[in-house]
Order: sequence, then C-alpha cells, then structure tokens
Amino acid sequence: MDDGCVNHLVYAVIWNSNDVLHQHRQNYKTIRLREDTEVMGGLFREGQWITAKEWEHDKDNSFKRQVSSFRDTVTDSTDAKFQPEDGRYHLYVSYACPWAHRTLIVRELMGLEESISISVVHPYMGDDGWSFDTSDSEVIPDPIIEAEFLRSIYVEAKSDYTGRVTVPVLWDRKEHTIVNNESREIIRMMSKGFDRIARRERNLCPEHLEEQIDKAIDEIYEPINNGVYKCGFAGSQEAYNTAFKTLFDALDHWEDVLGKQRYVCGDTLTEADVCLFTTLLRFDPVYYVHFKCNKKAISDYKNLSGFLRELYQMPEIKKVCNMDHIKRHYYGSHPQLNPKGIVPLGPELHLDAPHGRDS
Repeated sequence: MDDGCVNHLVYAVIWNSNDVLHQHRQNYKTIRLREDTEVMGGLFREGQWITAKEWEHDKDNSFKRQVSSFRDTVTDSTDAKFQPEDGRYHLYVSYACPWAHRTLIVRELMGLEESISISVVHPYMGDDGWSFDTSDSEVIPDPIIEAEFLRSIYVEAKSDYTGRVTVPVLWDRKEHTIVNNESREIIRMMSKGFDRIARRERNLCPEHLEEQIDKAIDEIYEPINNGVYKCGFAGSQEAYNTAFKTLFDALDHWEDVLGKQRYVCGDTLTEADVCLFTTLLRFDPVYYVHFKCNKKAISDYKNLSGFLRELYQMPEIKKVCNMDHIKRHYYGSHPQLNPKGIVPLGPELHLDAPHGRDS
C-alpha cells in the first residue's frame, strides 16, 4: 500500500459491475477497514468487487484454493454449444501464473496460436486484481471489451459473479461469455476438443494413456502444484510443516520415477509433464525462498532438474516462459510475504545446460 495513506489505512474497493457490463466504465465506492488489514488481491461478492485481507484457509489453517466457476467444454460435435472454430475463442493468461502457463504451453505444442488469440495481463496483481496495464511492453490488451482489469471480463459473462478473478480464462466470442476458467480442463480441450484445427500433429493425451495421465495429474496437483502454495500461505506452523513434508515426499517420488523413464507417463510427452513443468520452473527462483520450500532446490535433484531443462529447451515451450514476469509477480504481489517488494536478481538457473535425458 502507499505509505502516503493517512494513518496507513487500507481501503477496500467495491465496484459497481453494472457500469462495465453496460457502459464499460468504473464506478467506485470505498469502505474503511481495520488498520492492520493486509490486502491480498480481491474478489467479487454478487457482482461487487472487494479487496481481501488474506487467502482463504481450511479449519486446520491450510491454504484453501477456490474451485473454478466456469466449467463448459469445447467439443468437436455438431450439436455442441461450444465447437472448435478458428478465431472464435480468446484466452486470457498471465506469464507469471503456473496454471495459465499450462494453457499457453499446450496452445503452442498443439499449434493453436492462429486459432486461439490471447491477452496477457501485467505481472503485478494488486487491490484491483489482474490488469492490462500496458506500461509493461509484454502486456497484450483485451480486445473483447477493452477492459482495464480482468475482473471486467468475469462480470461481462455473469453480472452477479461471486468468487476470485483468476487466469486462465477461455472466452467465446460467438456466445460472448466465459467457457471455462479451469486450467486442467482447458488444456484437455486443447489436446482433444481442438484437435481437428490444431496445426501440429502432437497428441498430449493419447487414448491409451488418458487414465494414467489423469491419475498422474491428480498425484502432482495436491502435494506439488498446490503444495508450494500451502507452504507459502500456511496459516500456522503446523499447517506449514505438514505441507512442507508432503511436498518434498512427492518431489522425491517423482525424482525416482523420472530416473526410470523419460516422462511422467513413460516415453511420451503428455499433459502431465506440462502440469509438473510449470511448478518446477518457478521452484528455485520463487518457491524455494518466497514460499519457504527450502529443503532442496530442484537443481539438487538430478532427474527433476534434467526433466525441467529438457522441456524448457523445447522451442514451443521456451518461447512462452517469462522469468521476468514470474519473479516480478510473486515478489511484488504478496506484501504479507515480501513487504518491500524487492525482487531478487538470482539465482542462476542454467536452463540451457545439457539435460541428459536423451539416453
């Protein structure tokens, strides 16, 4: 927050979504909160925008992730509401977010760059949530309603929306609504639902491996993908200790698996590899320090680090990895973890070093 605020008060912003829904402009009211409030982005309650003091926690003080709200599917069927068509869909992403990063990677790997357009938010997420502030040259503005903030897209789709505003978001130009904001479901759509219009002949979810892929993604999600957040945003020492142990037990497991096979599900690159990769990429530069996941770095694991380098060096993946946005987002957007917002210059990651996964 701005140190110039009187008595260091923090304000929550309630936003009248109808203005954006009908006129695409903002109308603000402010409500005074307790002086010790720490702002953590924001969320909607019945279409009104409010800033939030802290991430939600379960009864045991573990970090609680919101369930995604928009869950429709693009299906290659003549009677489907959402069918794959070139230019029909638009994807809202953050280079910093591991969940959005999954969709960017699969979009590239499947050759859907010409079929699904994208907008990229600014790396900093403050009181107003994700923005399209073009002071950062790598931000790609919103072409749908020329929104200033991503939250406008949510209430454009549902005026009384309740929940956090997250990326990724898959938008349908034809129906003028959000199709889906769950990354796992979006990458499956790209792998299978959009397959007919994909420009690259790659199958990230072969039918004979689909059950194994889903099982692996489940096994990676809770202890690793979400586990780093459970460490970083734990509400108690006990909750942190539990998440920490679970995280490193899981990393040890996959280190062993990747010592016996090239990829998560065998010899074929799949969605499961993408889901593991986006967390591993952020681990040493961010999660190790910022989220206190400091038992071991990924660089200390022979097989996990080799796997990370191999995927990073794939041209389609490397082109959508933005370490600048990653570091600026995490270190700048969580004042309760890093009050001064200082972004570390290191570590040296050596991601272009030989990966040793060919044999």
